[in-house]
Amino acid sequence: MWKVALILIFTIIAVPILTFYLDEPLNPLQSEVMYTLLWVYGIAALLCFLVSTLTDNYSQVDKVWSIIPAPYTWIVASYGDYEPRLVLMASLVTLWALRLTYNFWRRGGYSWRIWSGDEDYRWSILRARPGFEQNWKWVSFNFFFISAYQMGLILLMTLPTVKSMGSVQSLGWFDYLIAIVFVGLVVMEYIADNQQFKYQEEKYAKINSGEALDDYYKIGFTHTGLWGFMRHPNYMAEQGLWIVFYLFSVISTGHYINWSIAGALLLVLLFKGSSDFSEDISAKKYPDYLRYQKSVGRFLPFKGRFKK
Repeated sequence: MWKVALILIFTIIAVPILTFYLDEPLNPLQSEVMYTLLWVYGIAALLCFLVSTLTDNYSQVDKVWSIIPAPYTWIVASYGDYEPRLVLMASLVTLWALRLTYNFWRRGGYSWRIWSGDEDYRWSILRARPGFEQNWKWVSFNFFFISAYQMGLILLMTLPTVKSMGSVQSLGWFDYLIAIVFVGLVVMEYIADNQQFKYQEEKYAKINSGEALDDYYKIGFTHTGLWGFMRHPNYMAEQGLWIVFYLFSVISTGHYINWSIAGALLLVLLFKGSSDFSEDISAKKYPDYLRYQKSVGRFLPFKGRFKK
């Protein structure tokens, strides 16, 4: 995991620099708003690191992940005098934030004590693996990857708003088409998360009540609905909507490739590593998962449907 983390940390430094130098430099207004955003990022990342270290709960970034993109985009919109495209982009991100925050809340991610709440089960599994025997290694991993990298990625995902500032292109049908696709992917994500939540809630309710599990729940993982065609439909929608979000900057600049693409590219890499880790856990936990992997695509529904 250390190798994967180092690669990801390298990419979050190299990709933005490379794409920045291949594109036009920031104008004065963009530089000003980036300065503000970097301050917000630095404070948020440092707080996540300190709180997670002091409380031994490493899901602090998870709590912020769904919330902070909305303030980022509205900060940009305010600097841009609330240009119509910036307002549309910020509104879409706010819709995304509300949905994801709700899903995280109903799974126990938040508590009245803001530093508390359920921790993502994968962090404890990862910490128990070879490579993190000494505490300083885990503290370093928390600082550079969990806190700095992931919080930096969240900022990069929202940067198409910065690139779209001051565009001479007025809102058009392509903007509205992108907005419709974005909302559609948010709805898809909601459906996928709801199917998974309902399955796991009912499965554990039966287990806790001592009720025998039928074949549907005995499999152990969500495998019907959208999950019958893709192993990670929620991840697919999440990557898709931020790729679509990047297209606003293409409309604004007329450049198919610009420096704000870094967030979407790095998010795809992160979900590749995250899904690898999750599937490794699931394959060891559920006997049918290997068959599920062979018969159903990871992010795209091209392999076919899973048969019980």
